Amino acid sequence: MDFDKIFHFLIDLQINNNRNWFNDNKSRYEEAKDEFLQFLGDFLPQLKALDPQINVDDPKKCMFRIYRDVRFSKNKAPYKTNFGAFFAKDGRKSGHAGYYMHIEPDHCFIGGGIYKPDSQNLKAIRQHIYDYSEDFKNIIENNQFQSYFPEIHGEKLKRAPKDFPKEFKDVELLKHKSYAMIHPVSNEFWAQKDLEKQLLKIYKIQLPFNHFLNEAVD
Repeated sequence: MDFDKIFHFLIDLQINNNRNWFNDNKSRYEEAKDEFLQFLGDFLPQLKALDPQINVDDPKKCMFRIYRDVRFSKNKAPYKTNFGAFFAKDGRKSGHAGYYMHIEPDHCFIGGGIYKPDSQNLKAIRQHIYDYSEDFKNIIENNQFQSYFPEIHGEKLKRAPKDFPKEFKDVELLKHKSYAMIHPVSNEFWAQKDLEKQLLKIYKIQLPFNHFLNEAVD
């Protein structure tokens, strides 16, 4: 896997995030994208063997587009400066918890869970945590899990969410707007000869967290 090709393209894109440069370098983008898709295609069966909930076969359904939606954003840069992929039951748009990888020079990370679920799924997750708070805490407070994912990522409510008692002893666990985890990695992480093995090691630790969330979503 030629991750140098991906990194060099993304570094140049960070400096030249405009349509003229991108169009002039479209062939470089296509080459970098093909490298990433080839890797995803090779990795996907290994991840499915680890987590049979993943039922997607096409790596294109896991990779995110590089084009940004700038309609409602103050940042009008037309392109993302990363390659990202999300592996989840029924695909990355399904609303299920899954496994994420993010390649961005000096800002790489491995992650997963559910980022900004819709209101129905968010309420279902909170209800599941409320009903099975000890099971949830056993997952996220596990020493190995903590060593990779010490905190739930994203914004939180200041008060207990609607329909849940504020005196609930684990009410802080219900205040999250996302149930996502992030583990930063170095640029060099992607150049390892046993990259797939290292990814699977991290995703295996995350698997019980995803399955707990998917019990709620389903």
